[in-house]
Amino acid sequence: METQALSVPEAIRTRRTVRHYRPDPVDPAVLDEVLELAVQAPSAWNMQDRSIVVVSSEAGRNRLSQAAFGQPQPREAPVALVFVADATAWEAPNTDIAATAARNGAWNAEFTALFDSRAEYHDLRERGLLRENAVKNAMIAATYTMLAATALGLASAPMNGWDPHLVKQAIGIEDRDNLAIAVIVTIGHAATAPQHPGRRTRNRIVFTERYPAQRDYS
Repeated sequence: METQALSVPEAIRTRRTVRHYRPDPVDPAVLDEVLELAVQAPSAWNMQDRSIVVVSSEAGRNRLSQAAFGQPQPREAPVALVFVADATAWEAPNTDIAATAARNGAWNAEFTALFDSRAEYHDLRERGLLRENAVKNAMIAATYTMLAATALGLASAPMNGWDPHLVKQAIGIEDRDNLAIAVIVTIGHAATAPQHPGRRTRNRIVFTERYPAQRDYS
């Protein structure tokens, strides 16, 4: 590809949330690379219980904008990615996951047996945390996506503030209670150049061994 990719540290430091986009289309080869990098994101037990719905049609993006209470990002950006978390993915055999891991030499028989037992997922079900677990995995993939987009010269925005039923309706899963919307990420070419709003100093965010008795939010 023609774009000179940024390093991971550069992508982290230069990524900004972009709300307004030029109408220029995203190069299909670049989008393909972003998606290829997104699916490399880790997930618990490599369950890959998250999917990405690519919405590029004008009608589809308008539906997402409406579902997001009129926010402009999906309407303006040429591509909107909807990250879907599947709380029931673990119930399927998923034999391809174990077979690929064994073939790659990543899992031994003992680990494969643990995967097949689904013991951790039974525990998550008992504690009512299956949806939360799947959403966490989807959010990791969304983060990979935004960094990949930045590295390849694209702008992005993680979107909050949407009606989950309307988003599900927009991508045709309104009748799937096992599926949850984790986040929407818009991808395109920035029409503006947002300045970095800054972050608190690390000593207010990073702690050693134990969380402080009191946090300074002043």
